[in-house]
Amino acid sequence: MAENTNRERDLVLAPNEYCFISDQTKGHIVVYVGPYKTSLANTDQPVTFNDRSKRFERTTLEQAIAIFSTAPEGWYLVLKNPAKDGIQPPHFGSNSLPELRVGHKMNIPGPINFALWPGQMVRVIPGHYLHLNQYLVVRVYDEEAAKLNWKKAVVKPQQAAVTGEEAKNAGISDDIPHLIMGKLLVIKGTEVSFYIPPTGVEVVRDANGGYLREAVTLERLEYCILLDEDGNKRFIQGPAVVFPSPTETFVEKGGSRKFKAIELNEISGIYVKVIAPYTENGVEHKVGEELFITGKDQMIYFPRPEHAVIKYGEKELHYAVAIPAGEGRYVLNRMTGKITLVKGPAMLLPDPRTEVIVRRFLEPRQVSLMYPGNQEALEYNIRLKTIAKAGGSEDYLTDSELKRKLAAPRTALAARAEGSPEGFAGDDFTRSPSFTQPRTITLDTKYEGAVALDVWTGYAVLVVGRTGERKVVVGPQTVLLEYDQALEAMELSTGTPKTDEKTIKTAYLRSLHNKVSDIVDAETSDLCRVKIRLSYRVNFEGEPEKWFDVENYVKFLTDHMRSLIRNAVKKYKIEDFYANAIAVVRDSVLGAAGADNKRPGRVFSENGMRIYDIEILDVKIGNEAIEQLLVAAQHSVVKQTLAISSEKRTLEYVQQSEAIKQEEATLKSTTRKQDLELQTEETKTALLLSLAKIESEIEAQKTSLLAKLAEQETLNKINTSELGRKSEMGALEIEIAQKRLNLRLEELKAEVAGVVDRANAVSPDFIAALQAFGDKALAEKLADSMAPLAILGGKSIADVFAQLVKGTNLEEILKKKAEIAKK
Repeated sequence: MAENTNRERDLVLAPNEYCFISDQTKGHIVVYVGPYKTSLANTDQPVTFNDRSKRFERTTLEQAIAIFSTAPEGWYLVLKNPAKDGIQPPHFGSNSLPELRVGHKMNIPGPINFALWPGQMVRVIPGHYLHLNQYLVVRVYDEEAAKLNWKKAVVKPQQAAVTGEEAKNAGISDDIPHLIMGKLLVIKGTEVSFYIPPTGVEVVRDANGGYLREAVTLERLEYCILLDEDGNKRFIQGPAVVFPSPTETFVEKGGSRKFKAIELNEISGIYVKVIAPYTENGVEHKVGEELFITGKDQMIYFPRPEHAVIKYGEKELHYAVAIPAGEGRYVLNRMTGKITLVKGPAMLLPDPRTEVIVRRFLEPRQVSLMYPGNQEALEYNIRLKTIAKAGGSEDYLTDSELKRKLAAPRTALAARAEGSPEGFAGDDFTRSPSFTQPRTITLDTKYEGAVALDVWTGYAVLVVGRTGERKVVVGPQTVLLEYDQALEAMELSTGTPKTDEKTIKTAYLRSLHNKVSDIVDAETSDLCRVKIRLSYRVNFEGEPEKWFDVENYVKFLTDHMRSLIRNAVKKYKIEDFYANAIAVVRDSVLGAAGADNKRPGRVFSENGMRIYDIEILDVKIGNEAIEQLLVAAQHSVVKQTLAISSEKRTLEYVQQSEAIKQEEATLKSTTRKQDLELQTEETKTALLLSLAKIESEIEAQKTSLLAKLAEQETLNKINTSELGRKSEMGALEIEIAQKRLNLRLEELKAEVAGVVDRANAVSPDFIAALQAFGDKALAEKLADSMAPLAILGGKSIADVFAQLVKGTNLEEILKKKAEIAKK
């Protein structure tokens, strides 16, 4: 047992180990550094130093043994409470505690290792390797030490040369920056690749406890926002690597520190407010000024610190609204309160500074007047009115407010998909799909635009404004109502006959081929009542502005025509009227027919209405007994008329039959007479023809003889003329021949003289040579020609040729040639 206790009191330290031993009698703490062995006294107590409580705590010997603080190459130690002499405990033996600089820190770069003095604290930190898009924030905690040790910092610059103020702040240059207690500096990865701070400077941890901070790498069409501690913002556009200043932080939105530039075009814009004065392109902008920037101004918009985006809801961009042809939109001027109508086709991009697209809701009575029977339109306008009242407006509803009220809530899946980073990673523009109208082909503008009315063919409406203007629209056409315009209604009598007890309210006037039916009760001159059921055909003509001057034109027409028809019927007895009811009514309503068999019609100057035709559908007598008598009398008259007509037809038959027979006999006699007369005329004509032929032949003979006589005289003259000409021609030819003969004689004399001269000049020998040469040539040609004859006769060419030239001069030549050949 005692042996074990003694062994426990033995302190054995290996290399790179040390231990704190406290002398309980004196309070001293000794540092034992290995390799070392010693036996501890009973008053020696192993202790450790608690970094948090800053107190020495008793512990066992095994737990009191600690290893050296080691910083390898590229690491460094942060030592608190360094020794004044700067010497740490030796590598072996016991060491008494020296005086420490309590409260001070020292940065010691590796490679190094040593034991700690009691009361010292150390933290081993790896050196800071920086990429190009990383940076460190360092803080000066000891101004004097920082100035003294600034050049002792371990700094490895990037390959690119760094000069100026940036190199000074990074510690690369020999110049020492202005260092004061608490000053923050940024060590950028674009300047420094490795950094260990000097004594007096410490690296500040980020919110996550790390030392390295990530800069923001901006591509083209990207930007970031830096917010300074003084509240100023700095907007930086890519491409760039952005390092904040020590007092700046990146503004984040949705976890992202960089943002896409805003794409604009001619049909989109962004609404901003100037929050700080600035001058751009010579234009000065003051605080509070509002700007609406569209693609016409700039196609790519980068925010700037002087601008604050004005958003309505979650939308930053304002898009144009497509207005198809035949439709329109109401635009409210926020400054004047005036609402104007913009008609299509157009792309409407309202300026949010002064313009707002509003929707007009119609009262139920207006809906039933403009769109009779359209329940969908009625429900839609009631819903609009309810939304407008809920928003505090009684007159109109803005388009944006309505869309917010009617917009369906966005699902969590859609929200995740909208912010998903997956997909194309190059330069792109992500356009929000929640407002797709300007990018779609299908346009559902049934209730979004201005109030539109389709006025059909043959109809007209009266459009009135609140300021008193009136306009008649005649179909076919589509009319867009201004915001303060409405349709004027008419109340028309209904039923047959027409009365005011039940009227119909409408705004549509049938201006062409209108049909108004009525029943007229009238009385004849013999006090017999009749009931006439008829239908008027009506057109509205002339100036359209007068068509609506009479509110109930149906009642106006029927009342007036009842009076006219009653007056006309009163002039006739029942028998006469009943027989000619249609003619009487048409004459009284349409007027008598003119020379062209056309009636002028009945014109109403009050509203341009004209009755151009009338249909009498039925005429009924009020007293049935009188009606039966009239019918019976009419039947009797019809019977008598039919009998008389039958007798008349019999008489007419006999008369016409006899007349036909008489006419037939007369025609036959006339035909015979005409035949005899024709034969007599033919005989006379034949006799006259024979006489005419004889006379014609006599005259022809006379004419022929006279012609021959005249022809003989002419021929005599022609012969005489021809003989004279021939005689002259003969004399001329003889003279010419004589001259030619003389010329020929002269030529012959000259030729003879020339020949004589040449003959005298030729010697006999020359003549013999020429003759021999000619005979030789002739013999050669004859030989060539007679070769076939020799072949056919079986003789030689010489024999054939000798026979041919026998008796001529050539015979002698051939003989001489033969003799010469034999020799």
